[in-house]
Amino acid sequence: MFDAISFPGGGNRCYWQGGFFEALAERFDLAPTLAIGVSAGAFAGIYSLLGLGQHVRARVFAGCGPHLRNVDLAGWRRGGALYPVGAMYRALIADALDAAALARLNAKVDFRLAIARLPRGLPPLLGAGLGIGAYQVEKHLFGPVHPSFGRRLGFRPEFLAVRALATPDDLADALIASSGVPPFMPVTRIGGAPAFDGGLVDNVPVAPLEPVEAAGGRTLVLLTRRYRRLPDIPGRTYVQPSEPMRIKQFDITNPDGIRAAYELGLRDGASFARAIGH
Repeated sequence: MFDAISFPGGGNRCYWQGGFFEALAERFDLAPTLAIGVSAGAFAGIYSLLGLGQHVRARVFAGCGPHLRNVDLAGWRRGGALYPVGAMYRALIADALDAAALARLNAKVDFRLAIARLPRGLPPLLGAGLGIGAYQVEKHLFGPVHPSFGRRLGFRPEFLAVRALATPDDLADALIASSGVPPFMPVTRIGGAPAFDGGLVDNVPVAPLEPVEAAGGRTLVLLTRRYRRLPDIPGRTYVQPSEPMRIKQFDITNPDGIRAAYELGLRDGASFARAIGH
């Protein structure tokens, strides 16, 4: 049905993608040959394609809650992380994606992970801060689906082929790097150099879709927030949530908000399936 699918980032909003994909997969045989993802969307894409959504959500619903703190000063004073979400995310990835899952994924689809490289000469934290600031300014002032400030500042996109990663640890490193937004996530080195959230270039990665579309293929982009205007690209379908999601990107205290995002995805996916005639 769709030859390639893109899973943009959005933190906890990406649970909407899981619901949308599952609702669509109930009605259609989704077998893309190519998938791309960035940040939490990359993880959502992988576990959705592998049919592991229920397992992942069970771990998230059990592990998150008001007993936690998004900023854990007490834990930090004891030597722990100030922002626990990074360690929790790494543990979730390790729990879901073992060697067998990696092999199944690679047999099923060519999955690419979007990361960003900093402008040359910038130290990691300063560069990441600059990129995050530019993204936020452009998003709030103009609201484009595909931002341009990051590229203008010298941030460079890179797409990692999961089939080139040898172990589950390599995959976990790449997923953490693709979500690399300090201080929430640790700075991770890929190929010997720091790599950061691909959203610093474009939180809706589409470059690998273009050859598919040029060859007459159909592609699907699962946005995680609402936009006033969507691009009109031949062969490409953008879908977005039917309503805003009331969940913060890195909030580990609100499993009900995560569940609501997933359930909205189920409803939106079912509506999309009916709209295209099934």
